[in-house]
Amino acid sequence: MNFRSWVMIKVPVQQRTSQDDKLFATAARLAIFTIAYNLVEGLVSMFFGYSDETLTLFGFGADSFIEVMSGIGILQMVLRIKRNPGSSVSPPEVRALQITGIAFYLLSAGLAAGIVISLVQGRTPENTFWGTVIAIVSILVMLWLFLMKRRTGRLLNSEAFIADSRFTLVCIYMSVVLLASSAVYDFTGFRYADVIGAAGLIWFSFTEGREALEKARKKSYTGCC
Repeated sequence: MNFRSWVMIKVPVQQRTSQDDKLFATAARLAIFTIAYNLVEGLVSMFFGYSDETLTLFGFGADSFIEVMSGIGILQMVLRIKRNPGSSVSPPEVRALQITGIAFYLLSAGLAAGIVISLVQGRTPENTFWGTVIAIVSILVMLWLFLMKRRTGRLLNSEAFIADSRFTLVCIYMSVVLLASSAVYDFTGFRYADVIGAAGLIWFSFTEGREALEKARKKSYTGCC
């Protein structure tokens, strides 16, 4: 998750309008969609990743569940702002950041262990078809979600939601990594394509985990000016 989304929202309380309320409702629906979509994507990706011994696809699915945690945090923030625009960050939000950051680190460690096992045992994916399909679907869905979040954030003049849209853009990059590793293996049979793809996911996961824990330590998030 791009935890720069937990920053100040530049919509002064006295200037809030019914249009702003509608936009906050849209932001909440986008967060709910993010949660629901990533639940399905995570389950499907991990199932096929395990069945086909595709490390990149399995790791992609595990990351989807961390994105679910992220989406829950964003939804909680949106609802808190609607109820009390001047409120400061709540303890549950800080704990959510800490848990999510640790989860990213654990995912990185698990993927690294999987890479070592794959290299030692000489494992290669049995099939990367589903990795290709899931990656293409994810790119299309996340591109739509990115455009919607960015539009909503700009209309609200909210750095929080604009930053959250940039995290969705990171999700697109991760989907591209999955697509590339699957396509390379399909067309060339290069045995290390899956391992290299998993290494790319490790880089994204470690970076996001570090940022999450740094933000949690600062506890500098707030709802609205």
